[in-house]
Amino acid sequence: MAGMLYLCATPIGNLGDMTPRVTETLGSADLIAAEDTRNSIKLLNHFGIKTSMTSYHEYNKVEKAEYLIEQMRQGKNVALITDAGTPAVSDPGEVLVQKCQEAGITVTSLPGPVACITALTLSGLSTRRFCFEGFLPSDKKEKAQILAELKEESRTILLYEAPHHLVRTLEELYEALGDRRITLCRELTKKFETILPTTIAEALALYEKEEPRGEYVLVVEGKSLRRKNEERQAAWQSMTIEEHMAYYEKGGMDEKSAMKQVAKDRGVPKREIYQYLLPK
Repeated sequence: MAGMLYLCATPIGNLGDMTPRVTETLGSADLIAAEDTRNSIKLLNHFGIKTSMTSYHEYNKVEKAEYLIEQMRQGKNVALITDAGTPAVSDPGEVLVQKCQEAGITVTSLPGPVACITALTLSGLSTRRFCFEGFLPSDKKEKAQILAELKEESRTILLYEAPHHLVRTLEELYEALGDRRITLCRELTKKFETILPTTIAEALALYEKEEPRGEYVLVVEGKSLRRKNEERQAAWQSMTIEEHMAYYEKGGMDEKSAMKQVAKDRGVPKREIYQYLLPK
């Protein structure tokens, strides 16, 4: 029988967050695939785990996935770990999971720490609806497109950022989104854990004086639905009724449906639009 892939969440800072189930699985697996074996050996030594390791990271994720799948086809169980947190979340483990599914290999997840969720619960911002963006892309065109989408995002936004890019990212967020509430979380679960609820503008002022240190999770307030509706209303009101009708009719609506939608957009009775459009 084929083996399985176990996605094993490891601590993001505090070793006390290692679950007994993950410790047991890492000890009993035939092979551990680790993002950085030099980093993970410290974790394994702490828990007395002797299982063999192999590297699995961003730069070998495709070819190494084939090797790992072959090992599982031969009946071996593979445990996947990342440097910290849950594999496959903004992580090359995503590729291995996809390829296992294509190959018919069973995958299971052993839940545990996730930096973005930990930060969200500490942020003081809305947790009912949220979206995770991970690290913004380095490609300028792609980044601009994502920032334009985030400008209209009403859910709470979660981002990762390295200290040496933090100020640049805050500047880009301020330019694209305007000033919003933001909570900056660093050193999560560690001795010097810092949770800073502030605004984007205030954060920029702070880091002009203070050098950012540690890996950050940025939790950004989404655009309020009220503000989105106000902006939408302002956009409709800037059009003439004829232009508003043409907008929907060009999109394929018949005249009756377009009048109904225009009335709804402008917050007026349908008969008012009908009366306006009657031949003078």
